[in-house]
Amino acid sequence: MSSSDIFIGETIGTAILILLGGGVCAAVTLKASKARNAGWLAITFGWGFAVLTAVYTSAPLSGAHLNPAVTLALAIKDKDFSNLPTYWGGQLLGAMIGAALVWVAYYGQFRAHLTDKEIVGGPGAQATTAKAVEAQEQAAGPVLGVFSTGPEIRNVVQNLATEIIGTVVLVLAVLTQGLNDKGNGLGTLGALITALVVVSIGLSLGGPTGYAINPARDLGPRIVHALLPLPNKGGSDWSYAWIPVVGPLIGGAIAAGIYNVAFV
Repeated sequence: MSSSDIFIGETIGTAILILLGGGVCAAVTLKASKARNAGWLAITFGWGFAVLTAVYTSAPLSGAHLNPAVTLALAIKDKDFSNLPTYWGGQLLGAMIGAALVWVAYYGQFRAHLTDKEIVGGPGAQATTAKAVEAQEQAAGPVLGVFSTGPEIRNVVQNLATEIIGTVVLVLAVLTQGLNDKGNGLGTLGALITALVVVSIGLSLGGPTGYAINPARDLGPRIVHALLPLPNKGGSDWSYAWIPVVGPLIGGAIAAGIYNVAFV
């Protein structure tokens, strides 16, 4: 695979992943969406099908890593880090494109949601003091969950551990069952296996943090949330943002270590 194929494949694949994954979050969350309040099952299966679609689309070009933690694990397994920046760059760009497309697809629903007084509060609801404004900018806004993850209970150790554990499960499944014949990405059967694993992780381990298990999936859309001209959107919760980046990378490295010790 050439560097251009890798970058284009990862950009397209990750954009599809976030468009469909973020799209199901928007569908379940936003006012005036036909799927509003469809629940956690809809979100977990929506993300699983998003993985399936994205992998099938991008695998011929890049091997369909679509996740910096997977790329890191494969680099550790193969002791070859030369393509790491290309994969990571495509994944982050694709995640941002996908998040922007969610905004376009649900533009009217975002506006309806964020101008509803029951959701964002009535007159005077906005902070006025400097300290309150700063706190408001850090706090998760009423639509941040469409773009990025966040914990139900803020506990750094638990939140980090949850992301590490979920990513270890994901990456071990990819390394042991899902690789193509060349071992450098996901094959046809691997796409289905990985999609089902993502659904399983969401159902079993998604409750505490929303299961990012993918640094690009969380960071790219969080950047887009911060940049988009959404009224009353609230903060992007940057104080939490490092956990869904660092946790999955640690999890990917641990999974690669387990694979090299136990399966090689």
